[in-house]
Amino acid sequence: MATTDIKLPELGEGVTEGELVKWIVKIGDTVKPDQTVAEIMTDKATVEVPSPYAGVVTELLFKPGQIIKVENVILKLDGVSTTKTTSIPQPEKIQSTAPAIATTQSVSTALTQTISPAISFSISPPVADSKVLATPGTRRLAREMGVDINALAGSGLAGRITREDVSSVSHGAGATSGGATAMSFPKPSFTSTQSQLEERVDLIGIRKKIAQNLQMSKSIIPHFTLMDDADVTQLVTLRESLKDFAEKNSTKITYLPFVMKALIATIKEYPMFSASIDDAASQIVYKKYFNIGFAADTPNGLVVPVIKNADQKSILDISKEIIDLSKRARDGKLKPDEMKGACITITNIGSVGGTYATPIINHPEVAILGMYKISDKPVLKKDGSIGFIKSMNYTVTCDHRLIDGAVAANFLKSFFNKIQNPGVLMMGLS
Repeated sequence: MATTDIKLPELGEGVTEGELVKWIVKIGDTVKPDQTVAEIMTDKATVEVPSPYAGVVTELLFKPGQIIKVENVILKLDGVSTTKTTSIPQPEKIQSTAPAIATTQSVSTALTQTISPAISFSISPPVADSKVLATPGTRRLAREMGVDINALAGSGLAGRITREDVSSVSHGAGATSGGATAMSFPKPSFTSTQSQLEERVDLIGIRKKIAQNLQMSKSIIPHFTLMDDADVTQLVTLRESLKDFAEKNSTKITYLPFVMKALIATIKEYPMFSASIDDAASQIVYKKYFNIGFAADTPNGLVVPVIKNADQKSILDISKEIIDLSKRARDGKLKPDEMKGACITITNIGSVGGTYATPIINHPEVAILGMYKISDKPVLKKDGSIGFIKSMNYTVTCDHRLIDGAVAANFLKSFFNKIQNPGVLMMGLS
């Protein structure tokens, strides 16, 4: 028996450090082999870190919010048995760290592109020297913004270069001529005369990542949003007719798979809606595949699982996959690859209420489709009488650098033609 240092294990390929979200154990606790002791957030996910030994916790060496490098000692155990587990299992519990979608209902949709982008950006500034302390996400941001990270002075722990250090570089300073212009994000303080009635909580972990990514997306992408409503009477009827069939196949069908199919068919006519802009190379990247992200509500915020190759799957297959991914998202068991590579994202705010919203695009995507609640809408018939249709509201938010207003309007019109005639769409005749 002896006191043993427990080090931060490998967190994944190419991941060299992570932020401590919280401790699962406290000093004096007895842990078993493979028991989770901490949650660490990387640029890709939040993972549970296990202890390879059994013993009593005598010291915790980091505080939540601090950055820990792989192989750093994170805690000490006393009374450790010399029997070690054969290997440290790779953590399975994963939570998204994607940007959020802001809505008029104050619904915050966390889209993690800290989920890796679907494209690789060119490296125009010099690559980071191995001695430079910075997270993979900070290094990537420096590449995207054309900033030479080697020339920066880090303001973080032990001289670590933060995303704020990269973003605060003044116009042109430290950037190559081929890179994007670096932006300075303000850091206003909050003061109050009611402090005795307030509580302060550190902005760390997933919420901090959401804030950073939202700020980056809104700073880089000039957003605009179009809103309209579609007659989905036929869609409602079709879905109702398929309920029994779906139940016999051990699933249920929502409106989302139909929206995905209509969206894919529309993107085939307007391929720029699933493209990305590589600022460093001054290129538009057109994607020849159809990976559709969708917002899933979880106790830790909204994450974005991705239906890969959705154009090759049936409504039934997509329904089953949505249910599976949504459940594992709520349980925190999504794999990193299941949150990567989306071409475009759908946010279904209508499932929790809301008429319209102005979602924030998930960089480096260039558009996001919002679907909202269904309501009975009165219409004037040809004979002068009043009737009712099933109406669903939609928005499309676009990157104005690539998509013009008229193009977005035509895109939404084409999408409506498909979603309003789902039978024709399902026959592949749209």
